[in-house]
Amino acid sequence: CMCVCEGERVGEIEPAWNYVRCARTQSLHGPSPVTTFGPKACMLKNPKAVMHIQDPASQRLTWNKPPKSVLIIKKIRDTSLLQPFKELCIFLTQQKNMIVYMERKVIEDPAIANESFVSIKKNICTFREDYDDISNCVDFIICLGGDGTLLYASSLFQESVPPVMAFHLGSLGFLTPFNFDTFQSQVTQVIEGNAAIILRSRLEVKVVKEYRENGSVEEMSLVTNGNKTMQYQVLNEVVVDRGPSSYLSNVDLFLDGHLITTVQGDGVIVSTPTGSTAYAVAAGATMIHPNVPAIMITPICPHSLSFRPIVVPAGVELKIMLSRDARNTAWVSLDGRKRQEIAYGDSITITTSCFPVPSICFRDPVNDWFESLAQCLHWNVRKKQDHLSSEEEEF
Repeated sequence: CMCVCEGERVGEIEPAWNYVRCARTQSLHGPSPVTTFGPKACMLKNPKAVMHIQDPASQRLTWNKPPKSVLIIKKIRDTSLLQPFKELCIFLTQQKNMIVYMERKVIEDPAIANESFVSIKKNICTFREDYDDISNCVDFIICLGGDGTLLYASSLFQESVPPVMAFHLGSLGFLTPFNFDTFQSQVTQVIEGNAAIILRSRLEVKVVKEYRENGSVEEMSLVTNGNKTMQYQVLNEVVVDRGPSSYLSNVDLFLDGHLITTVQGDGVIVSTPTGSTAYAVAAGATMIHPNVPAIMITPICPHSLSFRPIVVPAGVELKIMLSRDARNTAWVSLDGRKRQEIAYGDSITITTSCFPVPSICFRDPVNDWFESLAQCLHWNVRKKQDHLSSEEEEF
């Protein structure tokens, strides 16, 4: 990877592991996720695992080599994060002798461009999104902010993702289990390999745009073999909606090549188990633990009382296309980004990715998830019923 440090350029770094691309299986259980994360991290093998099904509480992080580099993801223009950000950078560079990576726009933030950060900048390597490849440079990731920082970190890595440690310094914090108060001891435990992880499955999404003669010059310049194909890794959800049109969305939904239904309504959400607690749950879907291998399909305001959310096996291939009799185009967004128009003849193909996001747990995958349900969504919170007195029991 070629990234710029203050005053010098970092050369290409040899990865500490051999990368093997995973082909999609035809099993309903989905592809086996890659268990090497970034250059040096992997999941500790459990000899007691049966049929490759591992107890979520036993998923542990281990390192092939001691980690030497870390990527910090921080919310831009959030002054409340300046002090935690500075403390973390000083701790990592001066006490742990780590190489710190961050986006150039973070270090160029006017709030950071003052004298107190001069000493820190000398030990930081910067990169630019969509320009510099840091996939083989970063050993693990630290996020400062809300759930959006974890989603953004996922978008930076289209294949293997380094382990992610997320601190709750945002508004919701469903995906950020760590408090910053004791960050030094918590980061030290991660560096020493003493941490549980949860593998958050992602969706591999291919958006294929059909070639059109009246397309713009910009669109036509990206066309190859007659079609324009874009591929994404999505952590939360793919949303197909009616966009600015007042007409119903009208899209066909295929499963492994077979038409299963036509969605007529405001749209449809295809989400991972991690995304089931985001837009999907607001649209009436159930909540699925991230360790469950599944894909959730949730209609948005369907024009049918019987159209309920469904869960399908992780190994299927979904395809969404505009119906022939649709009155308008549709729009697609991926984790709330990359929004684009879908016309007749275009297609969106969705499968479970081989490259999950290894999210570092505060305790373990089960307890962390239920803690988030209680703290962030107030799941099943109500006043407890009083017990009956001895006199009342007689009646």
